[in-house]
Amino acid sequence: MERSATRGFVAGVVIAGGRSVRFGGEKAAALLAGRPLLVWAVRRLQGSCGAVAVNTRPATQAEALAQAEGLPVLHDAAGDAQGPLAGVKAGLLWAQGLGARALAVSPCDAPLLPDDLFSRLIEAAGSGAALAETSDGPQPLCALWPVSALAPLTEALVGGAHPATWRMLESIGAKRVRFDAPEAFANLNTREDLQVIAARLQRDRPLR
Repeated sequence: MERSATRGFVAGVVIAGGRSVRFGGEKAAALLAGRPLLVWAVRRLQGSCGAVAVNTRPATQAEALAQAEGLPVLHDAAGDAQGPLAGVKAGLLWAQGLGARALAVSPCDAPLLPDDLFSRLIEAAGSGAALAETSDGPQPLCALWPVSALAPLTEALVGGAHPATWRMLESIGAKRVRFDAPEAFANLNTREDLQVIAARLQRDRPLR
């Protein structure tokens, strides 16, 4: 694990706690090119992060997959509202305990994200926060959070509140990093979406 003596390292977390109602099963466990979507997200984070964990609900396929990969599993704190910020909070607590300076956050259901996504976010954030942006708007689940954001995030979630993720990032001064291909940020909501992305992947990145 690479760590800077002065700034610490960057940890990463995959947010995989959604209930995937429209998908009809756990999206994190769905296979794309023979690999679970969760693993696609993990591998991308591992390219830029010194440690990677998975945020999910207990007794799920995502939890079993993470354990099979030897990854830490993070559960939302009791009392926090369902939503991605509860997972970010769990990730920040974990990252802080490791001595990381920041946390890179990835969704589990966007397998075509740019290969340089997190390296660009880390560079742009400096000691602060950053999030991806495309012509479709902000992509707040693709973001870099400093561990110093733990306190304001914890306060924002008090009483079961769950503000919009992009507004929370905006409140801590996150820089927006522009990416030119909005289709790379497409997420999967249905089995039909998975088929479309599988076809796109085979076209753009032929399997060998």
